[in-house]
Amino acid sequence: MKYRSVFDIIGPVMIGPSSSHTAGAARIGRVARSLFGREPKWATISFYGSFAKTYKGHGTDVAIVGGLLDFDTFDEQIKISLKLADEKGMKVTFLEEDALTDHPNTARVIIGDDQGQLELVGISIGGGKIEITELNGFELKLSGSHPAILIMHNDRFGSIAAVANVLAKHEINIGHMEVSRKEVGKLALMTIEVDQNIETPVIEELKTLPNILQVTKIAD
Repeated sequence: MKYRSVFDIIGPVMIGPSSSHTAGAARIGRVARSLFGREPKWATISFYGSFAKTYKGHGTDVAIVGGLLDFDTFDEQIKISLKLADEKGMKVTFLEEDALTDHPNTARVIIGDDQGQLELVGISIGGGKIEITELNGFELKLSGSHPAILIMHNDRFGSIAAVANVLAKHEINIGHMEVSRKEVGKLALMTIEVDQNIETPVIEELKTLPNILQVTKIAD
């Protein structure tokens, strides 16, 4: 079930005419920014389905760039996000894709700078709600509506249990958890949504566990 209340359907306070095309797009951009950990120097944004057909008229372009600039859905600056991005020297490219996707409101966001890049696929499922379905080639399901941690690790026995034990020790409840891997015994990605924000000492403890390569926190 995608919606938990009537407010999920009505959508959040937002800038723009459509919760799916503006609030959802802004959240996709902001999750990308959060995972990247800093403001990108460039962005290539591919729109699919109805996003590709209507992104200019519905403000999907300004919304997703506003998210990349770390603006929340209600921030008035979203309206001028393209201008602000240009002033900051952020090069933004929009592509309209014809390929069929599982959901009509789909965006692929590739952002980067001199230090690296990040690629994700996000869908806007209505009411301002989103799902991140792919991150750097890994399949996942991340709502962006709850605090979460993404853990890159070696695909070894005991890695998942070790992470769960640390969270349990700190009385952090797991609401949703998925593990994705491209190949057995190689890199894997844990996606864990929790019920409360995770403090920095817990993140640092997770980083010390065997086979854990990277831990990224997404605050609510």
